[in-house]
Amino acid sequence: MKYVCKRVLTGLATMLTVSFLTFAAFSLISGDTATTMLGTAATPERLEALRAELGLDRPLPVRYGEWLLNCFQGDLGVSTSYRQPVRELLAPKIRLTLCLSFMSFLLITAVSIPLGVWSAGVRRLEGARTALNQLGMAVPPFFTGILLSWVFGVGLKWFTPGQFPDAGQDFASAAGYLLFAAVSLAIPRIAMTVRMLRSTVREELGKDYVRTAIARGNDRGQVLRRHVLKNALAPVVTFLAQTMAELVAGSIVVEQVFVIPGLGRMLVASISNRDYPVVQAIVVILAFWVVLAGTAADLVNQRMDPRLRLGGAA
Repeated sequence: MKYVCKRVLTGLATMLTVSFLTFAAFSLISGDTATTMLGTAATPERLEALRAELGLDRPLPVRYGEWLLNCFQGDLGVSTSYRQPVRELLAPKIRLTLCLSFMSFLLITAVSIPLGVWSAGVRRLEGARTALNQLGMAVPPFFTGILLSWVFGVGLKWFTPGQFPDAGQDFASAAGYLLFAAVSLAIPRIAMTVRMLRSTVREELGKDYVRTAIARGNDRGQVLRRHVLKNALAPVVTFLAQTMAELVAGSIVVEQVFVIPGLGRMLVASISNRDYPVVQAIVVILAFWVVLAGTAADLVNQRMDPRLRLGGAA
């Protein structure tokens, strides 16, 4: 219990630090919100009046405290470009990006774990499998996305590249469209996970307790499932948690390739429009997701490894 509390408190402290640094950075950027909102109509008098109205003339710690309190209440501010509450603007984008990330994560888990275990026990065509694995890690997701769009979109006409279907009207088509983006996002991570799991499983298979268990007549498959896989998965779980965090950030590029109206496209557009409230909210959301995934990985590892439980209780 102490370990859980410690990790949660560490995660909260990290989030507060990231949120303050983000808020301070955007507050110090030249061309503040008032200048952006007024545009060519900006005059010294109007800028001063609008800054006072928005509270930009107050000290930074006061503004940060008010912004943080509003965030806890679900108020992320107002977009300077769209003149809408940031929360309402980002809500559908977040759902779409998370859906893409979860689809990619499910593909990574469903493919890489059985493939990694199988690869650890099979020695045939080792060189070819290693080369294919390295190719999967080397090819960036955006290039894979372009290939998938060309083959399945332009060639086979399975979907129309650049035209994301409305999920409310045609959920199946929208899910199918997202699947190709998820595949392009998942392939490098599948290759990395397979390589890591293959190494950890082989390392566990060479340990004394495995040889002893098999020498006593225990079934090799049962030893693999009950003992080897549990020990070998500990570092893989941490890697998969990091992957889940990085998938959300990595989807920014893939969304550009497939023209998916998610969080990534909104971030790029907001940076171009100098819409700092939106950019600031997205950065904090991404940081929160990374911290949440890292904390979840530590808690899962602590549950899987008794040594961590003993260390946390000490």
